[in-house]
Amino acid sequence: MKQARYWISLEGGTIQCVLCPHRCTIRDGTTGVCGVRKNEGGALVSSVWGLSVAASVDPIEKKPLYHLMPGSLSFSIATVGCNMRCAFCQNSDISQYPAHAGCVAGETLPPEQVVEAAL
Repeated sequence: MKQARYWISLEGGTIQCVLCPHRCTIRDGTTGVCGVRKNEGGALVSSVWGLSVAASVDPIEKKPLYHLMPGSLSFSIATVGCNMRCAFCQNSDISQYPAHAGCVAGETLPPEQVVEAAL
């Protein structure tokens, strides 16, 4: 786990996450709506930093990037956790995993390896 950015300390060890519009108020030992940003002792940590549940190289045409560099490739990575609950989400098994399983999942993939894989 790594200390997260974008949060405010409140009274009594509670914190407020300000990363997304939910503005979750998180008590010690609990997570926000996303299920992956957790209050540990009055500090917000990311429980998915350096973890990945999916990584793939795909033709750019497969992505919703209309006419961007036709014929090129895109590199995608994903972690579990999402603050949305879209009924049509094609990745809900990944994005909602913390809500369903009560934990996070993933294989170690530090930022340096992400950059190396993308190049």
